[in-house]
Amino acid sequence: MDAADALQRLADTIDAHEWDAIADLLHPSFTCHLVATDERFDAPGWISFNARYPGFQGMTLVDLVGDGERAAARGHVTGPVDGVVLAAHDGEPDHPARRGLPSIRHALTQRRRAARGGVALAGNHVLLEHRGTVVALCHLRQGSVAVRPGQEVQPGEVLGACGNSGNSTEPHVHVQALDSRDIERADAVPPHVRRLAPGERHCRPGLTPRRRAASPSG
Repeated sequence: MDAADALQRLADTIDAHEWDAIADLLHPSFTCHLVATDERFDAPGWISFNARYPGFQGMTLVDLVGDGERAAARGHVTGPVDGVVLAAHDGEPDHPARRGLPSIRHALTQRRRAARGGVALAGNHVLLEHRGTVVALCHLRQGSVAVRPGQEVQPGEVLGACGNSGNSTEPHVHVQALDSRDIERADAVPPHVRRLAPGERHCRPGLTPRRRAASPSG
């Protein structure tokens, strides 16, 4: 079985909530690190975490890419809050993922990208306005942006897909809350994030600007 088939089987098994069958699909030395919370799991812990997670619905893959021994799943980026689309930009190319020396060359050209302005840094992106707070979702995949300025969106609505556009060295989604529409001068707002309650599919809290914070760099 090649890597793409194995990843598809894993997604299907999670969708079916067949938790006892997942262990056979994971490598014996499997580990998972949740960067946001600094939690680390071995295979049994990761399976238990997913089985107990409130509001869990499923794992829907947009598509799979692989070369036999390696594979990656592509998924949708959905809106974290309700709001109105202030801006939606598409058309920026996705870069090859960079590690080692290529990543250093990429870092050395960051000043040039910064001089080109916000689009060169954010890449393909969507800006949402939610109760006076602007939420930016950046580095989306070229051709994936699915909303337009002025459109009202709800939590969980598809905005685009995870990509590697703009100032990015590997596919990821940069999410940031700001206190102003003037992105060049706005300050970061600490978002309030909570776990889903039983039966909930998406998180519905607002963003609480408790204090001003330094803007993250990446």
